[in-house]
Amino acid sequence: MAYEQIRYDIADGIATITLHRPEKLNAFTGQMMAEMIDAFDQVDADDAVRCVIVTGEGRAFCAGADLSGGGKTFDYEGRGADSPVGPDGELRYGSESARDGGGRLTLRIFECLKPVIAAINGPAVGIGSTMTLAMDIRLASDTARFGFVFARRGIVPEAGSSFFLPRIVGISQALEWCYSGRVFPADEALAGGLVKEVVPGDRLKARAHEIAREIADNTAPVSVALIRQMLWRGLGMQHPMDAHKVDSRGILSRGRSGDAKEGVTSFLEKRTPVYPDKVSSGMPDYFPWWEEQRYS
Repeated sequence: MAYEQIRYDIADGIATITLHRPEKLNAFTGQMMAEMIDAFDQVDADDAVRCVIVTGEGRAFCAGADLSGGGKTFDYEGRGADSPVGPDGELRYGSESARDGGGRLTLRIFECLKPVIAAINGPAVGIGSTMTLAMDIRLASDTARFGFVFARRGIVPEAGSSFFLPRIVGISQALEWCYSGRVFPADEALAGGLVKEVVPGDRLKARAHEIAREIADNTAPVSVALIRQMLWRGLGMQHPMDAHKVDSRGILSRGRSGDAKEGVTSFLEKRTPVYPDKVSSGMPDYFPWWEEQRYS
């Protein structure tokens, strides 16, 4: 796919996805969604990529949905044959076309096999905030602002944020931000647990690369892919026995791998490890994760 609304770059094992509609403050569109999903497909297929950074071009990260459609922006009835609204006005909630685009994107990010770092360089409002919730580490520039503004637009949170946001910041903080729909500064996002660090704008990308380098240079790719899925999916487990079963299968399968041998040997020999296993071919089969992708 040729990209028009994002940029996709790889350097030294780190992929960077840059939202690239600076003249529109990187406002989100269906085309941007499709391009980002395609970029994450490339990330998973490329063993050379160890980590992903997502950022925005210009002075914004993402100003939210493109509102150029005016009052019809969130009205699905105008989608013709693909509309989930029937001829008598009934809503077809089970229709594939009823799914929101932000949710399609966050589900794809959730399924990703590589760590994802958000470098939030400016305003992140609406989908600009919610798309980052499925990312693993959120860094913000000191000029970034956030807003879960849906109630102020007459709609509700999307992009799976009713799952992600309370798990990240707690239910009380999530509700206050969503009830009010107010835009708040980076320092409040840090205090509320939404972002890991706030750094000066001119240091943001460098700090994101420092974290990505630590992962890329020192860890086994298959282990990281498994850890990402184990921890995210563990949020929905009902009992620690469920986690114990998953952990045990992971130790059993990886303990006999070339990566485990290299990890121990390199430690004893006090040298940098060179892990032989690849995400594209070395993922174990003890989870149904690898059989079903639910973002498409």
